[in-house]
Amino acid sequence: MSITKEAELSGMQKVSEAVAYTLKEMRDHAQPGMSTKELDEFGATVLARFGAKSAPYKTYGFPGYTCISVDNEFCHGVPSVKRILKEGDLINIDVSAELNGFWADNGGSFVLGNDIHQHQQLVNASKEILQKTISHISGGVKIADIGHLMETEAKKRGFKVIKNLGGHGVGRGLHEEPTELLNYRNRQDMRRFKKNSVVAIETFISTASIYAVDAKDGWTMVGNKGGYMAQHEHTLVVTDGMPLILTEMNEIFN
Repeated sequence: MSITKEAELSGMQKVSEAVAYTLKEMRDHAQPGMSTKELDEFGATVLARFGAKSAPYKTYGFPGYTCISVDNEFCHGVPSVKRILKEGDLINIDVSAELNGFWADNGGSFVLGNDIHQHQQLVNASKEILQKTISHISGGVKIADIGHLMETEAKKRGFKVIKNLGGHGVGRGLHEEPTELLNYRNRQDMRRFKKNSVVAIETFISTASIYAVDAKDGWTMVGNKGGYMAQHEHTLVVTDGMPLILTEMNEIFN
């Protein structure tokens, strides 16, 4: 969507606050021995406090309120009583929701407890790349140039990007134009970011794979060549200068 009046900005700020605080509280609540289903239900209670409704549950009939992916699961992980969190797990939580007709999206990967499996370098790379990416987004900037920046920064750190996942417009729906805000340069993409537009910018930084494929459950995605992936995502408003990060309170850069 494009922000055209104060009421729209206020609506986006409120739903963004809901998803951001839910993500932060879920990350703080996660601990070894807990099932991903238990963590998901905790997230649902936080969303409910804001009066927000889970976007994947509402839009796609997803079997959970948030997406929780662990270790070799790249994204869209289905919460389960059978998936028990362990020390050193690489966890990704993605929270999106609707509130009063406005939608926002955010996510983040983190290592649970001690980094006994050496995932922190990947997590840090994803954070750093998203921070740098956001600092280069403003009205008139080519979308493909931002994708090129993401891939270049990933390669510098010895990682790859997932080429069939990307950010997207958001606001009056969960996925809007502009779609396919990819983590690499598509030379055929001549689009530019537009001032006042609302977009969800996200990284997909990988150790081995360059494509995400469906797992057996039909929801979860894993790497075509295995390995691990870290993702970080903010919903923001494009401006003439630095974007307005609506989900900043999720503290994923900390």
